[in-house]
Amino acid sequence: MLLWLLLCLPSDPNPVAAAKGTLLDRYLLAPDASYRWSKEKVEGNFLTGTTHHLKLTSQTWQGHRWDHDLLLFVPPGAKPGKTVVLLNTGGNPSGGNRLLGLTIATRLKAPVAVLFQIPNQPLYNRTEDALIAETFVRYLESDGKDVSWPLLFPMAKACVRAMDTLQAYTKEAWKEDAAEKFVLTGASKRGWTTWLASAFDRRIVAFAPLVIDTLNMQDQMKHQLEAFGKPSEQIKDYVERKLVPLPPGDTAKNLWLGVDPFSYRDRFQQPKLIVNGANDPYWTADALNLYWDKIPGPKHVLIVPNAGHDLREKNPDGTKTIDRALATLTVFSRRAAAGKGMPKLEWTHTGGATDATLTVKAEPAPSKVTLWQVSAPRQDFRKAEWKPTDLKVAEGKAEAKVACPGTGALAFYVLCEFNDDLEPYCLATQVRVLEAAK
Repeated sequence: MLLWLLLCLPSDPNPVAAAKGTLLDRYLLAPDASYRWSKEKVEGNFLTGTTHHLKLTSQTWQGHRWDHDLLLFVPPGAKPGKTVVLLNTGGNPSGGNRLLGLTIATRLKAPVAVLFQIPNQPLYNRTEDALIAETFVRYLESDGKDVSWPLLFPMAKACVRAMDTLQAYTKEAWKEDAAEKFVLTGASKRGWTTWLASAFDRRIVAFAPLVIDTLNMQDQMKHQLEAFGKPSEQIKDYVERKLVPLPPGDTAKNLWLGVDPFSYRDRFQQPKLIVNGANDPYWTADALNLYWDKIPGPKHVLIVPNAGHDLREKNPDGTKTIDRALATLTVFSRRAAAGKGMPKLEWTHTGGATDATLTVKAEPAPSKVTLWQVSAPRQDFRKAEWKPTDLKVAEGKAEAKVACPGTGALAFYVLCEFNDDLEPYCLATQVRVLEAAK
């Protein structure tokens, strides 16, 4: 039995636009007396630094108490800072998830916190997307009266409570260097959570959603049908529960508006880094185009070639590495914590339906610019191999001319590599798709 040593009252989450009263706002603003946290233990050594292990109850949701492990990694030689990177993830604090947090902290040379059990599961004999779909169905069955049902809302609230906890704990442990601001990140449905929490809480000064390339969800589903011929097998939990396509009626419409980060796009004024895999089986290769132009504020994207939903890039020799994604995430987090921006990268796509020119300009000048392209019988590139071509760079500018083959479809984008930080990292352009005349 866990002995709770310390109870904390919820702090003000500083909502961005609570007065609008969206489903998300209404849930996150609702008081919950079950919130509490305690210090479990502090351990460390000269190789890994110090790990602060906290226990957190973020809320009680539909009668279920949500308990979490919250680990704060401080690598050797790192100094406490007022901005902390927070990774929200699933599972327990062991194995890969713990190693990922420690790896990011070591590369960042700064404290990194990892919030586990997002979401608490299994519940209702379901996990992951099957659980999310179940909660969506239950919201619809309540005729929209129980706004707490959509699982993304308690997932986002857990992130808010983790920030409350980190502020309170570091005020004790770090005194005047207590955490005040956060860079939030997470992958897949935890990336979805990252978008929603960042729409609500001003303490999130920058955020990096990973492999959740589905904003503007209703248009995404239509585009996916056009590209794949049917919904992706990866979203079968939503298709089988008749959530895709959108059910008729205002209740279903309000549900998707409530959980689609695109609905909150005007709030995303913070710097943001969107990280996707070019071969992610969940999304179309050009899904970003359905929302990129309408997302305000500083924004950058990394598209990892020959990488799926786990962001591990497949090399020509068959090995896989996540280094490209980790390097760019690390640089973005480091710069955001220091209040520094990323390189200025601009691009233009010109040309017709079967040929195109992609012009890229970056400041500072990139050390390398690579055109990545792939072809397939139709606009489904999920299992195709992307091929690189190095481009000539002059005064920070490069140009690529691409022509569609006589049959099938072709997709392409550009990666720019920069060396003006502690490690090389990459930023990408949007993907463009060309298709031969039928």
